[in-house]
Amino acid sequence: MDRRQIIRFIGGTAAFAAATACPVGSAGAAKIARVGIIDDGSDWDVFRRELQELNYVEGQNIAFEYRRADGMPDRLAAAARELVQIPVDVIAVYGTPAAQAAQQATKSIPIVVIGVGDLGAARLVENFARPGANITGNTALGPDIVTKRLQVLRDAIPTVSRLALLWNPNNVSSAAILDEMWRTTPFFGMSLTPIEARTADDFPQAFAAMLSNRPDAVLTSNDSLHQMHMAQVIDFLLENRIPGMFQLRRNVVDGGLMSYGTSLPDLFRRGARYVHKILHGAKPGELPIEQPVSFGLTINLKTARAIGIEIPAALLARADEVIE
Repeated sequence: MDRRQIIRFIGGTAAFAAATACPVGSAGAAKIARVGIIDDGSDWDVFRRELQELNYVEGQNIAFEYRRADGMPDRLAAAARELVQIPVDVIAVYGTPAAQAAQQATKSIPIVVIGVGDLGAARLVENFARPGANITGNTALGPDIVTKRLQVLRDAIPTVSRLALLWNPNNVSSAAILDEMWRTTPFFGMSLTPIEARTADDFPQAFAAMLSNRPDAVLTSNDSLHQMHMAQVIDFLLENRIPGMFQLRRNVVDGGLMSYGTSLPDLFRRGARYVHKILHGAKPGELPIEQPVSFGLTINLKTARAIGIEIPAALLARADEVIE
């Protein structure tokens, strides 16, 4: 290959890379796609890394617009409206309340929802195969996930019978999980006490309710408001030697007893791929809502010892991760 051929080859390769990174319909490399994100946090790092793998470079062909709401309904609505007014090309949100706020703010800007629970109950979409309108994304609810979570809890603590669920009534997906637990717990011979926490100020009252009617185990949700205060929940459970069953692996890494649930990093990666497709011309209403495909069981043996629980060897062997 002579010098001219080498120059043409390098130029062609660079042009191809730029073309694959630039959104369809853009005016060449000068176009910067704007992606709106509400309540940025460490979970979004996977989302950004996936976009980097797809040839997006912040400041060159993509920009992120961040708004903070801390999971509060009124602030979520304001954050979504601000993103619409910019305007951004796509809004990416995690969880049901943020998804509903984005839906209320715009019927035209594409919305990619990540890790939402019950999209039907939240009235976000009616048809998973063809969502229609301007919303697509993925759900954190897999088939029989509540049943599997209760089975893991029974395998870990055979004597468990009295459960408490810490939930947020403002989150319709949490309500859907509560309904499923009402249906499922009788098959395990378990009773259930729902304990509400709608705002940050509600947690002390929720903890008092747990102490007055001490459960054998407490289950938590991945509600965004609750997750922002999960360190407080974990400390309370440890201090009072109450086993906790969490939905997210990171809660166990932070000191919770165990978790069984959908892989959140996988959902964020898949959300980023949908953003990429939309920036290249795909219509969100034609992209099917994706179901979770990756699940994991994580157990913290240090926490088990601290609260006096001996996890059976058979369950430890089944765990995807054991923290010691």
